[in-house]
Amino acid sequence: MLCGKNLCLLINIDSSNYRMHLTTTSRPNPLNAPNFCMLLRKHLIGMKIKSISNYDLERIITIELEGFNELNDFVTKKLIIELMGKHGNIILVNENNIIIDSIRHLDTFSNSNRDILPAHEYTIPTSDKISFLNINSFEEFYNNISKDASDYINIIANTFTGISKNHLQYLFQKLNLSSNVTKDDLEKVYNILKTTINTENLACKLYEVSSKPDYVIDITDTYSPLSVNFFLDDFYSNKETSEEFKIYRNNILKLILAELKKYTKRLNNINRKLEECDTMDTYKLYGELITANLYKIDNSKNIDKIELENYYDNNNKIVIPLDKTISPAYNAKKYFKKYNKLKNALQIVSEQKKDTAIEIDYIESIIYELNSAKTINDVYSIYEEISENVIFKDTLKDKSVKKSSKNKKKKQQEEEFSPLTFVIDGYTVYVGKNNKQNDYLTLKFAHNSDMWFHTKSVHGSHVILKTNGDEISQELINKCASLAAFHSKASTSSNVTVDYTYVRYVKKPTNAKPGMVIYTNYDSVTVKPNNFE
Repeated sequence: MLCGKNLCLLINIDSSNYRMHLTTTSRPNPLNAPNFCMLLRKHLIGMKIKSISNYDLERIITIELEGFNELNDFVTKKLIIELMGKHGNIILVNENNIIIDSIRHLDTFSNSNRDILPAHEYTIPTSDKISFLNINSFEEFYNNISKDASDYINIIANTFTGISKNHLQYLFQKLNLSSNVTKDDLEKVYNILKTTINTENLACKLYEVSSKPDYVIDITDTYSPLSVNFFLDDFYSNKETSEEFKIYRNNILKLILAELKKYTKRLNNINRKLEECDTMDTYKLYGELITANLYKIDNSKNIDKIELENYYDNNNKIVIPLDKTISPAYNAKKYFKKYNKLKNALQIVSEQKKDTAIEIDYIESIIYELNSAKTINDVYSIYEEISENVIFKDTLKDKSVKKSSKNKKKKQQEEEFSPLTFVIDGYTVYVGKNNKQNDYLTLKFAHNSDMWFHTKSVHGSHVILKTNGDEISQELINKCASLAAFHSKASTSSNVTVDYTYVRYVKKPTNAKPGMVIYTNYDSVTVKPNNFE
């Protein structure tokens, strides 16, 4: 307990984020607890922590616990945490050092150096390095490293346990040590290391290593309890949130791009059919000319072409290919049939092209939203939107989004409505973050007298200026237009055309996609994107 608060102990053995510290970040319990978690509950609930220690400056921590078991016998158990990158593990052992179980089971048959299996004796990982804790003097330290080494950072890190290259690099920079390191310089390094390791209740903080995105611990003048702990808590919490956001967004983006590829392929097929339809008048002409000249054509088979006068082109000669397996009369019928087929297809395919173009435009708007998303909640809102759309029903396999009642859904939408908000020249301006939010912002939240902004022919957010019934100056309109340009796909352009009108002139067509509206009585202005932050 610290300052009247209960803190949780976080243990993470992920290969890239392994660590152990107290945390203020709450995490939801899983719906189904993992087997190892159930095992810990069985063995450790009701027990008290007796001691916490680490082994020889290695990233191996032992939490010793004591208490009564189900037979009311007093027992001790140890929870051993090995923070060793991809080899990390959490192991529960009894008072005889026999493994009860572990998160990861390892054995020598799987190229492991140890057997980490239930009922096996636990053994500490071995190392060829010298324990720095057993070094009692500088001379002993100095005698264990090469005297003519050109790279003392690597030599020291590879010789002694618990000393990283980043930490040594920081110390060498702090002491302004050049490439010609003397024995006196090494003694300074040794003294700092010894002081840092041996001092209890150390006043310390983390310092950034200039050459790498990393931090090292060092002594400071002021003592701040758990400052390093909470720095790590905030650092890794932000890092994991960022990683989780990127993974979640990229997974959704991958699905959307797959759908875009499918519709783009469909559009290409439609365009090929339309190109074929461009030739339908030629087939009609062939049929008419053959029919008109049947009286002077030998109506037998084995004719693969015929030359006739085209009375639509000043009676110029035209060569018409024929199927020699059928008569010229049947060739004429075949050409008329092909003409009628393409004529009917033209109407159908034209409608298909229009619908497909609308779907592609909507999918591209989703891609813009995902690329503009800043938080996991933004991505989740986009996922909810596409999960309700029929065009993604075959792409999205995750059925975790449950359908809710209309009233509950409406209430949830209002609670989650959190557009970007700006104050420009004393007026509040709202910017939608996704298509559903754009709809709610424009069609439900805004008043008829408010002004609506959107980039012309470019995917972007709906921007609403709350006019409060005032007459708005052109200068303020230009600023709001600049904001709309910034929150659009054209944000990197130097000049962007933005349409604006009053909200009362913005309508949503029946069955239109989320975010899609039509508007009238509008004006346009060309501006430079600006976020006004």
